[in-house]
Amino acid sequence: MALPKGKVSKARGRSRRANWKLSIPSIVQCPHCKKMKLAHRVCKFCGYYDGKAAIPMGDKEKKAK
Repeated sequence: MALPKGKVSKARGRSRRANWKLSIPSIVQCPHCKKMKLAHRVCKFCGYYDGKAAIPMGDKEKKAK
């Protein structure tokens, strides 16, 4: 089995783990309906992505949301 070459100090191990964190999701404004949405994803309110209707949304669904 593989074994570590030597002891890793507390400072070295903790400094390596210090950069392992979550990033804030990038939220942008939808150019079609002007509501906030996640970047590079279909808008859940109007169904548009990259200026095209990706998901057909009915009028009843728009009014409910």
